[in-house]
Amino acid sequence: MLVLTTTSCTNYLNINTDPDTPSNSTASVQTRLPWMQHYYLYAQGVANVRTALITQENTSLGTRRATRDGYLAGWRGDNSTSTTVYQWLFIGCLANFNDMIAKCEEVGAYQYEGATYAIKAMAFMLMQELYGEMPYTEALGSAVTPKYDNGKVIFNGCISDIDKAIELLNKPQASTVPALSAGDSWNGGDVNKWIAMCYGLKARWLNNLSKKSGTYDTATILDCLSKAPTSNAVSTVIKHQDLATDNVGDILFGDPMYANVNYCSIGMNKNTRPTSWYAGMLTNFDNKGIEDPRADKLLPWRQGGDKIWRRSSGADQQSPRRMSNYPYPTTYNDRTNSAVTLTASDGTVLTVAPGSWYCNTTDKTCWGDTIYNSFYSSALNQGDLSEDWTSTDGSILASGTMFTRPTSPTFLVTYPEMCFIKAEIYFNKGDKGTAYAAYKDGIQASIDLMNSSLAAYNKTDAQNPSKSQISSAKVDAFMNGAIGTQDDLTLGKIMEQKFIAMSMTSQNWADMRRYDYNTTAYPNWAIPYEYYQDNLAQKTINMGSQYRRWSQPGTLETSYNEVEWKASNKYAAADNIWQYPCWFDCATDAQYNEQMNTPVQ
Repeated sequence: MLVLTTTSCTNYLNINTDPDTPSNSTASVQTRLPWMQHYYLYAQGVANVRTALITQENTSLGTRRATRDGYLAGWRGDNSTSTTVYQWLFIGCLANFNDMIAKCEEVGAYQYEGATYAIKAMAFMLMQELYGEMPYTEALGSAVTPKYDNGKVIFNGCISDIDKAIELLNKPQASTVPALSAGDSWNGGDVNKWIAMCYGLKARWLNNLSKKSGTYDTATILDCLSKAPTSNAVSTVIKHQDLATDNVGDILFGDPMYANVNYCSIGMNKNTRPTSWYAGMLTNFDNKGIEDPRADKLLPWRQGGDKIWRRSSGADQQSPRRMSNYPYPTTYNDRTNSAVTLTASDGTVLTVAPGSWYCNTTDKTCWGDTIYNSFYSSALNQGDLSEDWTSTDGSILASGTMFTRPTSPTFLVTYPEMCFIKAEIYFNKGDKGTAYAAYKDGIQASIDLMNSSLAAYNKTDAQNPSKSQISSAKVDAFMNGAIGTQDDLTLGKIMEQKFIAMSMTSQNWADMRRYDYNTTAYPNWAIPYEYYQDNLAQKTINMGSQYRRWSQPGTLETSYNEVEWKASNKYAAADNIWQYPCWFDCATDAQYNEQMNTPVQ
């Protein structure tokens, strides 16, 4: 696929090859790497947004309950969830792996080879966390119907690959090979950042084994943390662009290639809202009544005709109203229009003045749903004038959020995450002093990292509360009054603060599963109300069970690789496959083996 889409003018080793149409064997390492990075990131972005619905960070419009995102938010397993991540990782990213490795070894491009092994490990670890079992050892070979491997084999293989990546990244390249910076769109060719990123990934993945008393090795995790990002400056933070010319798109969906990965999955639509649980963490952490200084950046804003900024409230996932149309879509009545009149079924009349938001429905119980804003963002690549959605009267109708605009950064592996892993480990060891220091450092680092990214916006955006920098006064008030002390530190505080710092990432779902959605780790969290009213949801996730995995992609695996798919798990074709934990999510191999046709060793 890369061969069909690449239009590079790089000088190739074979001067008789047309550089605009490289073949499988001649495509250069610096040309392949950014494409692998792009397709991995897109898959990760899809996983981020879809799992954020499962964790109840976000919800969909009530009018869209019978859609993929509505099913995710309501805890109903549906095969429409499963395909996109799989497509992007195999078709766009991993299809390049073997040829890339061969070329790297041929020319001595060891740093490129190390980066490639890191991406492979990231891709398969992501799929292992989503699907449980899948083709791995035969996945990138010539087998038309590759066998499935269990989660333990995949997990250990990914750890081996990340170790190999570290080894290769430490190895000097041949003098004739272009510098890693020529093809690296993540770390700008900074090998030290790559190595820190790999150790951070290894720490993250090994910490995900916290249920496994015989396997969970905190000493190794802490050693990895000492070599992972130890400051924001060493974090892997990917910058994105909104370019008017970035409208040709990739080979699968035609989406922009320079934009933030979450933007393509959530920022492009107007159907998603924050939940009251997530908004509550940001506005009243630990019931202290002190607002998190990041709240303005993570909850969406908009204006009316009066140009006053209004921040979104959180939609209640525990409300019976979710069974109807709550929250309802909103419409802006531009100041250049006439007043709009709505009449409810009981005869109640609502007059909507020009310059006002309204819900265009006769159900008056939804007329107040204008307090919920979407994550939508405009984009130059979509033909708009800016990434702020602006009405003809000049009002900004949506401005996106920290992680959902085209120009938003991707926090891939960061110092704040490492702090929270350390805090969790030491808290569970009973060392509250070390845990609290790491917890506090993680919060401060998260705020600082967001602030440094916000600095990239123009001074003309300074009045936009979603884009302006965080004030030191708000930071001080929060750090001194809301986060608590060493003595009152709890696991819930650590995991909630990690959740906020890791907003819009699939790691939050991995964390929730390994803590079994326990309110000790996630205070006030609850399964959505509508799940208990939906017989079909309870068929996919039986009452008393929890959302643990995705089904295998329909058609891609269930049709073309049916025999191996059905052999991979006793419940592979069962309606309730969604409730069976992946290997990392099982306390023991014996627990995992209960669902396996072939027991793991």
